[in-house]
Amino acid sequence: MDAAEGGEGYGDLSRRLEPARHPCYAAGMREILPGILTWPWFSERHGYDFNGYLLRVPGGNLCVDPVEMPDEVLAEIAAAGVQRIVLTNRNHFRASMKVKQRTGAPIAIHPADAAFAREKGTAVDEELGAGQRLGPLDVIAAPGKSPGEVALHWPERRLLLVGDACVGKPPGSCALLPDAVIDDKARLLTSLRALAELDFDALLLADGAPILAGGRGALRRLLEGSPR
Repeated sequence: MDAAEGGEGYGDLSRRLEPARHPCYAAGMREILPGILTWPWFSERHGYDFNGYLLRVPGGNLCVDPVEMPDEVLAEIAAAGVQRIVLTNRNHFRASMKVKQRTGAPIAIHPADAAFAREKGTAVDEELGAGQRLGPLDVIAAPGKSPGEVALHWPERRLLLVGDACVGKPPGSCALLPDAVIDDKARLLTSLRALAELDFDALLLADGAPILAGGRGALRRLLEGSPR
């Protein structure tokens, strides 16, 4: 989530650290589900991984919420090809410009979150809107943490990808970010309840541990203890 960690000073950081030795970086992408590849960047401040995703989908691969990566991962992404870079919320500009500069892919974000990303130096090319379809994935409105937060739902694969609406902490469970970074908590909870009504099993989280099975149940457990 953190904009300072997630988007500023990455070029300097990547030059200072040796990926093979430093725990922040992955040596390569992992295929956690068929056609779903991910790589982590460990946030020491938060105590969990930030995750970037490459989705192999008909019509062109999507790079979602790309986090910082060593050159080896960037080369893998470029070799696979990227049709579009998708940012689920204003804070997840992170390493999007690095991927754009290497692949030439356009960056897409909801217009309500676009201004913040642009202020951080992100060259936004396209707007995302609820109801839009990116290949087999539906763009789902998930406002609350920020006004333009979106999630991605792949109905045929029973898969949901979430940015900052919730995080995977501890592994196997869902949690909310601190109230201080949530614009409108009541609206966020309403969004999460709507997401919990979707048909999905795998819950891919941009922050924290993805839940590859039982994700819908984990989200519902989070909501059971939340006020209406």
